[in-house]
Amino acid sequence: MTIWIIGITVLVSYVAFKQDNVMDRLLFNAGKVYERHEWYRLLSYALVHANWGHLIINMLVFYSFGVVLEQRFEQLWGAKEGILFLLLYVGGAVISNGYSLFRHRKDFYYTAVGASGAVSAVLFCNVFFAPWTPVYFFGILPIPGILFGVLFLGYSYYMARKESDNIGHDAHFLGAVFGFVFPLMVQPNLIFDFLSMLFKLK
Repeated sequence: MTIWIIGITVLVSYVAFKQDNVMDRLLFNAGKVYERHEWYRLLSYALVHANWGHLIINMLVFYSFGVVLEQRFEQLWGAKEGILFLLLYVGGAVISNGYSLFRHRKDFYYTAVGASGAVSAVLFCNVFFAPWTPVYFFGILPIPGILFGVLFLGYSYYMARKESDNIGHDAHFLGAVFGFVFPLMVQPNLIFDFLSMLFKLK
C-alpha cells in the first residue's frame, strides 16, 4: 500500500507541476470546499506538492515509516491490514485540515498542498507502537520516538499560533494526534500495550 500511495502521489504531483490548472483543481481551498461543496479537495490536496523538494521529503518520510507500519498492521489485523492502513492515511489527510477548513471557510485565498498531515499520522502511529524506538531528526540525530513526538507537537502548536511562515503547522499537529489515537480507535485495549512499552514493563 505504501508503494502504491507513493507512486500515485508522485505521478499526480508531476502532472500538477506541468499543468497549473491541475494544481488549482486539486489543492485545498477552504472557501471552495465550504461554499462550493468541493469536498474532494479535503483529500486531493495531499496528492499535489509545492515543488520537488516538498514531494521528495514527504515521500521519503512516508516510505521510512509506512513500510514498517504496514508490517505491524499485518501482524495485528491480518487481512484487514491494507484497508486499515489506507484509512489511517486518508483519515490523516482529511482530519489534518479540519481546523483550517473551519477557520478559513469564507476565504477563497487560503490554500494548502502536500501530504504532510497524512505522513504525520503514519509517523505518530509508529510512535504509538514503538515509543522508545529512535526517530532520526533530519535523518541524522536519533531521538526516542516519544520524546520526538512531544517536541514535535509542542513546536507545531507554537508555530501554528505564531503564524510566522507558510507551513501548515496545525495540519501537522492534527494529523499527528489522529495517527497516535488511530490504533485505539481500531482496538482500544492496545492502550495497555502502549503503557507497558512506555514504562518498560515488558
